[in-house]
Amino acid sequence: MPEVRPFRALRYDRDVVGDLASVVAPPYDVISSEQRATLAARDPRNIVVVELPEEAPGDEPQDRYRRAARALAGWRSAGVLRKDPRPAWYACEQTYRVPGSGEERVQRGYLAIVRLVAYGPGGGILPHERTLDAPREDRYRLLRATGANTSPVVGLYEDPSGVAGQALRTIADREPTAAVTDDDLVDHRLWAVDADDPVAVDLPAPATRGPIVIADGHHRYETALRYRDERHMTRSCEEDPPFDWVLMLLMSTAEPLTILPTHRLVRGLGADAASALASRATELFDVRPVDRATLADGTVTLSGGGRIGLLAAGGAYLLEARRESFAPYLPAGGSAVRRLDVTLLGIALERLCGIDAAGVASGRLSYTTSLADVMAAIDTGAADAAFIVASTPVDDVLAVARDGDVMPQKSTHFFPKALSGLVLNPHEW
Repeated sequence: MPEVRPFRALRYDRDVVGDLASVVAPPYDVISSEQRATLAARDPRNIVVVELPEEAPGDEPQDRYRRAARALAGWRSAGVLRKDPRPAWYACEQTYRVPGSGEERVQRGYLAIVRLVAYGPGGGILPHERTLDAPREDRYRLLRATGANTSPVVGLYEDPSGVAGQALRTIADREPTAAVTDDDLVDHRLWAVDADDPVAVDLPAPATRGPIVIADGHHRYETALRYRDERHMTRSCEEDPPFDWVLMLLMSTAEPLTILPTHRLVRGLGADAASALASRATELFDVRPVDRATLADGTVTLSGGGRIGLLAAGGAYLLEARRESFAPYLPAGGSAVRRLDVTLLGIALERLCGIDAAGVASGRLSYTTSLADVMAAIDTGAADAAFIVASTPVDDVLAVARDGDVMPQKSTHFFPKALSGLVLNPHEW
């Protein structure tokens, strides 16, 4: 079963940096080049300098990671970052409005370190999503250079007793240790709770009964495993080394979790193929023309069950999967992964657009959670076609993970994201 432990976090000193909003950032994989420039200009000590180091002309492969490591070390020496004196649990709360609906939600969890174990039955940590080689290598080089987790993996656990949730609600009545509002207008509050605090005694118990399902940060988790194994080869005699653990934001599945739909933008089809896409889709779907506005404003409900929107040259369409047509192409695995819209869409992308794993890796496919961005990409010609999907329910994510299966990459977009730089794990005791 999972092992969960309090730790001594590395955190920005507000007396030195002032407003934390100037130095925190989203996780690396949702930062565009334009947003990176904005964050770095906001404050030269913004965590993006370390989390997403920029390549400079003439760089050797490792140079940008070395610069990130030097920046992190320099900030520590200058007192910009300070390590807390005692191990703590870091309770956190995010208050936000669900994009596209305006509904306000509050979700709570806590940051801790979790012992690294390989995926698999009985291991206690389960993935739900497939990863790619390039991001894994990038995260590995950064971790190897810095020896620190700058942003957490996000893990989900079950808490049927509600004890962890009650502890977090009690903690949330206290004055926060830190508070910040990010660029998505999400309010983040953090409490450093001493490991011996009576309120926190039962906090980790539900997560240690396992399994923990990774919601976000698969590349970071797999990188940490690789880094751990490498370090063990050179320091095999060290007992309980800090690199055996990874920073994780742990949240109960009882929290009001939000998963946004992740739409697919297709490039490289060419005009003729894009025009013929709706006709070709009849191989797998029942195809019905619809008014483009009904897809743009969400009038057509894509509530799962094989209903997918298509925008391509010539119009907008509602695709309804014929399950029998997909049957020969479904992947091996349990029923949970085989029935998902994103699984059906992966098959459709390969059959209709010629986009397999190599096509994904080459950039023929991109992703967005914004319907406005979908429309703009089609209107400007930045994409030849777009597939609009419903969000994947949390229960389906958990079911796929428990079956030992994984979804295609970018099947889920948990919102809001955990901030990078709010709490760092320096792999030190």
